[in-house]
Amino acid sequence: MPPSPPTAGSAPRLSRVPLHTQVRRYVLEGLLAGQWDPGDRITERGIAQELGVSQAPVREALRELETMDLVECAPNKGARVRELSLEQLREVYIVRAALERRAAELAAVRLEGEVGALAEHAEAMEAAARAGETDGQIEHAVAFHRAIVHACGVPALIRHWEWLGVEAWTRLSIRRLRPGLHENAEDHRAVVEALRRQDPYVGRLMELHVLDYAPGTGPGQG
Repeated sequence: MPPSPPTAGSAPRLSRVPLHTQVRRYVLEGLLAGQWDPGDRITERGIAQELGVSQAPVREALRELETMDLVECAPNKGARVRELSLEQLREVYIVRAALERRAAELAAVRLEGEVGALAEHAEAMEAAARAGETDGQIEHAVAFHRAIVHACGVPALIRHWEWLGVEAWTRLSIRRLRPGLHENAEDHRAVVEALRRQDPYVGRLMELHVLDYAPGTGPGQG
């Protein structure tokens, strides 16, 4: 199940390290859950009071979300939620596809055909598709791709992938561009099998798979 929208009085308990990362995740979950609409303001003081933390980690978290193009920050005005456009989606997916192509190539060697966890995510996506659960499919789709990226063993690549805000863009692409849940689930099976047999073309397969989720990024498209 996806996280419930954050509400006053129901904030999670936060550990101290790294605090700004946890704040960023909290705000991102609120954005995805629809707690804030495009144009709404998110104030450092409001989030700090809600979570019971100082404004410093909130400020850092909002700056990180700004680099992900999810909010716009202005001095003494806090952050304003941005409209997630299809043009932004296209740009993010071009970068994401390049990162995941290399990640899949490296992961194929490191996994040595052990793709049980990936197969489980693919199966969970298919179950969500049968049940018509878009949120469940998004959750497992992101987990699927994150598992491959983290398996590459390159911290810099992993860090840059995480900075893209994949959860937000996956939700946008599936809800606005790819309504066929069964098709989305089946797409991931080919990647699992390519990794299982350590296909030398798995990187290209992954690249095309990712590009297929954004407008104008597929083969032969501009």
